[in-house]
Amino acid sequence: MNEQRPPLPPFTEASARQKVRGAEDAWNTRDPEVCARVYTEDTRWRNRAEFPVGREEVKAFLRRKWARELDYRLIKELWACTGPVIAVRFAYEWHDDAGQWYRSYGNENWAFNEAGFMTHRHASINDLPITEAQRLFFWPLGRRPDEHPGLSELGL
Repeated sequence: MNEQRPPLPPFTEASARQKVRGAEDAWNTRDPEVCARVYTEDTRWRNRAEFPVGREEVKAFLRRKWARELDYRLIKELWACTGPVIAVRFAYEWHDDAGQWYRSYGNENWAFNEAGFMTHRHASINDLPITEAQRLFFWPLGRRPDEHPGLSELGL
């Protein structure tokens, strides 16, 4: 199989930004099948206290996540890149089934193979309860519009 997921490493700042936006767009679909396509079959994750291994475990993890984190909207921003690795900071807003809103902040470290598939994803995440009036991410569910401010522009 010679499938590739461009852009490919080694990453430049421009190609890393493209990879980050692609990941943001995929996660904003809230579709585990769409998201899992960018990971290797044997991808290894650390997400909070969960350690999924492989695409099937990642899909199951994402199904559980989005069943609990409702009206999820995510913004990712490139932090650093070198060779086949990218560091990202992110924030997302969501509410639980009781209506409590949260803004979750975090950092991710990604490693890619030569074909551009992610082999490792390590995420550290903190949840901040917020009121609905404190929300900052307003766009229809799905892809964040290009004109919507990013994290730096929002002061996050």
